[in-house]
Amino acid sequence: MRFMVIVKANKDSEAGVMPSEQMLTNMGKFNEDLVKAGMMLAGEGLHASSKGARVKFSGGKTTVVDGPFAETKELVAGYWMWQVKSKEEAIEWLKRAPFEDTEVEIRQVFEAEDFGAELTPELREQEARLRAQIEAK
Repeated sequence: MRFMVIVKANKDSEAGVMPSEQMLTNMGKFNEDLVKAGMMLAGEGLHASSKGARVKFSGGKTTVVDGPFAETKELVAGYWMWQVKSKEEAIEWLKRAPFEDTEVEIRQVFEAEDFGAELTPELREQEARLRAQIEAK
């Protein structure tokens, strides 16, 4: 099972305040443990929403709104992609993360089998081909 672990933004991350050397050291150690356990697929921090944009699709039109965005509690500051056996395993690992005063969300990623018959053999083949192309880069 794959899970996206979403680190929520806060006032400091939105202000562009960078983590301390100690926090970077602690996070580096935690990430090393995740990699050694064979579960970390990806992980990145994100710039503040002031450097981003939102694109809204509605009624055949697209609207672009540049950041920053007001609702900090709804924003993402970073993420991991983990491969684990269960949500409970992801939670147990996350409890070891070196965070303070942060909210983190765990969401399971859909797998091809989750889509049932709607994901036709042709669409499955396309998905496999695209994944192979991505991995080749």
